[in-house]
Amino acid sequence: MAAEETGSQDRDPYLIALGERVRRLRAIRGMTRKELARAARVSERHLANLERGVGNVSILVLLQISKAFNCVLAELVGDVTTSTPEWLLIRELLHNRSEQELQQAREALAQLFVGQAVSTAGNRTKQIAVVGLRGAGKSTLGRMLAADIGYPFVELSSEIERVAGCGILEIHSLYGPTAYRRYEKRALEESLQLYPEMVLATPGGIVSEPSTMNLLLSHCYTVWVKASPEDHMARVMAQGDFRPMAGNNEAMADLKRILAGREAFYSKADYVCMTSQRSLSEVFDALRTHIREVAGLPLV
Repeated sequence: MAAEETGSQDRDPYLIALGERVRRLRAIRGMTRKELARAARVSERHLANLERGVGNVSILVLLQISKAFNCVLAELVGDVTTSTPEWLLIRELLHNRSEQELQQAREALAQLFVGQAVSTAGNRTKQIAVVGLRGAGKSTLGRMLAADIGYPFVELSSEIERVAGCGILEIHSLYGPTAYRRYEKRALEESLQLYPEMVLATPGGIVSEPSTMNLLLSHCYTVWVKASPEDHMARVMAQGDFRPMAGNNEAMADLKRILAGREAFYSKADYVCMTSQRSLSEVFDALRTHIREVAGLPLV
């Protein structure tokens, strides 16, 4: 008995919580341990160890158990959207919805909680945000657009450094990527307050933090400055930065993977501005015409 008590003190907290979730789900569904073991094709002893928090099971076993519960794997491993009945009910309403329906739901929720009608473009053209991967031309086009419509041009990277009190590289090296994302969101919040009118150039990875992206989409008219992977690479290197190629023979493949991973988020922008195979003047003319039309400004 003493040995068992000592062992319980050494159990991993996550495994203990996992075991508790299995027991809770089993109780909600009114299943005995034997019934669950049979449905999941797992030994009852293995299941008992899991529920006690001493069974470090494989992902395949967890998948079998989730199927036996008729729930998603996230509900078993502890995703936030499974933490309360309301989360589960909301998630069920959104299940199998189309991208358009999900966008409508997101905008309705943003209007409810953020207090701004994100679907009305004209309401957001006072604060224009330029998004896209590094090398697309965000800063160049952003400065030109700001000068054209008389708005201040703001680099969010500079605002992040101001908020953090040190450079971007120092933030990453001293505090890590999680802290950087916190500074990024705080800098965006402050910029939205400080600049009622602005053209904001954002870092390429801003789309990786959903809460920051929601803030951006809710308050700003967003423009995705898009380019081909080859142009991204060439432009960054033309600026004298050879880091994309340093020690990495698969730099182009990595770049394409990053673009592919972020494209679905960049595409949430209100307007797409393609910069490849077009001159700067052609790209800018199309951009300024679009922004002036949406903002109700004269086409001078």
